[in-house]
Amino acid sequence: MIRSSQPGVRLRGLGKDYGARTAVGSIDLDVERGECFALLGPNGAGKTTTISMLAGVVTPTRGWIEICGIELGSDPYAAKVKVGLVPQEIALYEELSALQNLRYFGALYGLRGATLAERIDQSLEVVGLRDRTREQVKTYSGGMKRRLNIAAGLLHRPQVLILDEPTVGVDPQSRNQIFSTVRALRDAGTTIVYSTHYMEEAEALCDRVAIMDAGKVIASGTVPELVAAHTRDEVIIELGGDPAAVAEASRAACAGGATLHGGSLLHIGPSSRGLGSVIGGIEQCGAVVVRIASHQATLENAFLALTGRALRDEP
Repeated sequence: MIRSSQPGVRLRGLGKDYGARTAVGSIDLDVERGECFALLGPNGAGKTTTISMLAGVVTPTRGWIEICGIELGSDPYAAKVKVGLVPQEIALYEELSALQNLRYFGALYGLRGATLAERIDQSLEVVGLRDRTREQVKTYSGGMKRRLNIAAGLLHRPQVLILDEPTVGVDPQSRNQIFSTVRALRDAGTTIVYSTHYMEEAEALCDRVAIMDAGKVIASGTVPELVAAHTRDEVIIELGGDPAAVAEASRAACAGGATLHGGSLLHIGPSSRGLGSVIGGIEQCGAVVVRIASHQATLENAFLALTGRALRDEP
């Protein structure tokens, strides 16, 4: 990973209101140059609005954005030319070929002639589509369209690449290709802002993570830092048998560091007594072990601990 002393992206006091509704409150974030930075959050958390402001599509209500040292509000053209946006919705012309699509988007960036041809060839090579350039996009699979979408965002060699849900609906092979592309771009020094609902993607690809909820950044750091701070490895034991024995066994286990959920589920964490000791105590009380399950600390568990398990609907 290539790092620079100046962040690739800086957000200070960034917020957006839609009438009386606050979509994003006030965000402060630094994304270092050459890192892959994940932006996570449940539906309605403000991720899409934040990305739209960063891409220059939505005007902030307050605060400012700096891209590679250039303030977006003061010099929008100079800032935007440094950004490549790969939106969640496929932004391609289905009736055109891949080559025709890239020629069109390249022209919008001001690319012409041999330079444009070279950039198209390089972008297609990065996403693994050089052998399908003259086919109409409507004949492409969902994964191929996603990869072509990324190629379009790379034509002008952006210093900051925004990937909004880049693997939605793709096959495993295309997903693997997209992962390889992201890693290669990061290793070459591209700053990547990666928005996803797939926690395993953030764990596999991203150097740091910010979790949003209700228009605010509620936690940020590396994946190990977030996991260590907000979840833990534990074993879950379901108790059964005589209710009085279950209650007695629960009290004994909780005295040894376990926690009780729902009256019959014991959560045994690293600070609890050993598993064998807990099971022995349960049996001594006359209760029965119905089920034992392990619970590994992951980014998804930390995410749920921070944002809750209730279903969210996009407002």
